[in-house]
Amino acid sequence: MNIFFNILYALFSTLSFMALIPMIQVLFDQTKRNTTMPVYKGIWEIKEFGENYLSYFITQATDAYGVGYTLSIMVAVIISIFLLKNLCDYLAMFFITFLRNGVLRDMRNAMYKKTLELPLSFFSEKRKGDVISRISGDVNEVQTSFLAILELIVKEPLTIVFTIIAMLAISPQLTLFVFIFIPVSGYIISLIGKQLKKQSTKAQQEQGIFLSTIEETLGGLKVVKGYNSENYFNSVFQDSTQRFFKLSNSIGNRQNLASPASEFMGIMVIAILLWYGGQMVLIEKTLNGASFIAYMGLAYNILTPAKAISKASYGVKRGNAAAERVLEILDQENPITSKVDAVEKSTFDSDITIQNINFKYEDENVLKDFSLQIKKGQTVALVGQSGSGKSTIANLLTRFYDVNQGSIAIDNVNIKDISLNSLRGLMGLVTQDSILFNDTIKANISLGKLDATDEEIIEALKIANAFEFVKELPLGIYTNIGDSGNKLSGGQKQRLSIARAVLKNPPIMILDEATSALDTESEKFVQVALENMMQNRTSIVIAHRLSTIQKADLIVVMQKGKIVEQGTHDKLIALNGTYNKLVSMQSFE
Repeated sequence: MNIFFNILYALFSTLSFMALIPMIQVLFDQTKRNTTMPVYKGIWEIKEFGENYLSYFITQATDAYGVGYTLSIMVAVIISIFLLKNLCDYLAMFFITFLRNGVLRDMRNAMYKKTLELPLSFFSEKRKGDVISRISGDVNEVQTSFLAILELIVKEPLTIVFTIIAMLAISPQLTLFVFIFIPVSGYIISLIGKQLKKQSTKAQQEQGIFLSTIEETLGGLKVVKGYNSENYFNSVFQDSTQRFFKLSNSIGNRQNLASPASEFMGIMVIAILLWYGGQMVLIEKTLNGASFIAYMGLAYNILTPAKAISKASYGVKRGNAAAERVLEILDQENPITSKVDAVEKSTFDSDITIQNINFKYEDENVLKDFSLQIKKGQTVALVGQSGSGKSTIANLLTRFYDVNQGSIAIDNVNIKDISLNSLRGLMGLVTQDSILFNDTIKANISLGKLDATDEEIIEALKIANAFEFVKELPLGIYTNIGDSGNKLSGGQKQRLSIARAVLKNPPIMILDEATSALDTESEKFVQVALENMMQNRTSIVIAHRLSTIQKADLIVVMQKGKIVEQGTHDKLIALNGTYNKLVSMQSFE
């Protein structure tokens, strides 16, 4: 529809100037009298037929009703053509609006979906602010700069083509001048835009940096204020916005040069046309005055689309830089995906087998030749100093990362052969940082079971030892807990995380240092909640505080990615080795 109305717009735009010729001729009484009706002799003589028919019509109308009547008809025709031209322009824009905004919506949706799908490793290398900048700023830039071309791609070139055809029909000699001018001015304008893309990329990267700074500052406001670091962060942010300011000025000034440069080129050619066309009208008498005035209007009619095209070509360069940053994320390979023929697994029957796995985050080996078997119903605790690889096991079991060598199997099925959805459906995860969202308690807890009833949620809260404080809240489970749950204490947040895992009711539970961030009183509440939850299910407990894992069926002591000891609490104490040393250090503390 946009293309259809743009074609009509270009046609009416040209006709509006052509319609001036007979009107000027009537005004200055230059119309050639023609009393015989012309005969149509084919497409090649259409110009002559049109001129003869027009002069015949004007002669007839003037003779019958007078010159005033003829002039009124001419004015009515011109008004109608301009009305149709502007109506077509509006309708073309009307239809393209849906396309532009639809593409913007689809790109945002695709970016967000891709962000959710990409592995955690991608975000450990990229600043979060940079990704936010791409989803908001760059996608917007693509819409304003890049998709603006959709409006111009048919309308402006066709206006130029139709105008040139009309100019050729009036005077081929004069039109040759226009053809000499267009490539010269195009080359001069392209020189201005050369640096634009490079600077646009830098500007968009800078936007990512200051969005990251905002995001980190808001996340760590307590530390910023506690260490009197406001001035430091302020100067970091202002340095970034200053760089963005300089880049934006440079880009804006180059872009602003496009329109005056193309207009000046246009005026130059019009001046030449006035001089040369004036010679043809006044001296050579090869062109009549009315045609020359209409011709000058047509020549100026080329300027507006030419100006728009040169401005848009700069937009393309900016949009291109933004599009590359958007596509960098959309085209990102996701190494952690489900196989085409992946198994859907809904039950856990016998054991988890970790066999000779090696894993490194970048260059450093975190796990070396690690093997472990966890039987159904067992509680297995992983202990060791920071950096020994305990949390990495949890990341590999849930396939947040994939092993470099070796295999992990559930009931003898390699987890790479199980669909990601059903693998993660078998597991509940309670992490050290209780990750909650700015929503109600109910919405936060029901993530693993979206159709849960209020009764099921309250039951999960009771098991997690959290219902005591939730029922005291003004709206109960419908209370909004604020950004990251900041209206609650650390212990309360952690108990809500446990309630979320309880409601999901998975056969395998992974607790990644679930109590390490809590005070002693909160830890007691959470410990009771964890013990309630771990009954009758397989649990993998990554623990920093050893007091929390004394009842575990198997304690695995890790050091630098390897197992150094394993057994029950009493057996390991009797060994008088690494575990005993860790326990005595913590007891001493």
